[in-house]
Amino acid sequence: MTAGEQLLIGEFPRTLDERYRMAIPPELAVPLLAAGSRLVLAKERAGCLSLWPAAVWKPRIDAVVGVVRTKLEAGLLAQRIGQVQDLGRLLSTRHKVVSLAARDRLVIPEGFREFLGVEPGGELVVVGAAVCVELWQPAAWSAYVTSEMPGFRRRIDELTD
Repeated sequence: MTAGEQLLIGEFPRTLDERYRMAIPPELAVPLLAAGSRLVLAKERAGCLSLWPAAVWKPRIDAVVGVVRTKLEAGLLAQRIGQVQDLGRLLSTRHKVVSLAARDRLVIPEGFREFLGVEPGGELVVVGAAVCVELWQPAAWSAYVTSEMPGFRRRIDELTD
């Protein structure tokens, strides 16, 4: 998100319906869609997907791909082709362009469903992560919050100093 845009903040319980759809809360959908209707769903960590405005996501990925391409062309990665292949594999499966349907519903695509680990009728947690929206499997969210909360005050201090 660029300066002056609303931070995406909040935690919302949701249920995944039988068609793998769930509604993004308006508090998050409205600012998320302010940059355009195209969104990118990305695999972040086990039990977590993130939803980004394509206008924010694409330049970030393009920059990474550009650096790797330049280094490959210059022969700087000749001894690291295995690592380049690993990166390519993960880039190939990591993200997908999506859009929200009526009532701000998101359909979780196949391949992302398994990564998220939530079955139809199952609960999930939608979290505003300041610059994107995250979809969490509840146990993964609880574990993340439990492990990260002790450093919360330090993070505030680091970001506001």
